[in-house]
Amino acid sequence: MTKGYKLREIRTAKGYSQLEIVNVLNTTQQQYSKYETGAQELPARHILTLCQFYRISADELLGVELPAKETK
Repeated sequence: MTKGYKLREIRTAKGYSQLEIVNVLNTTQQQYSKYETGAQELPARHILTLCQFYRISADELLGVELPAKETK
C-alpha cells in the first residue's frame, strides 16, 4: 500500500466523489488529490474527520494490517 492510504478505495466504495469529501474536510480538491495519490501526508485532523464520517477505524483508513497473533 502506498502512502495514499486507502482513501480512494474507501471513498469510491462508499459512493462519494472527491468534491463531496473536499467539502467534509473543508479543503481544496487539489489538496485532497495529493492525499489520495500519496504526494502529501494526511493531517491528523483529517484522519479523525474521515474516520467519523465513514464510521471506520484509523487502521482501516490508513491501510494498517496488524500481524496475526502467535499462539503458543
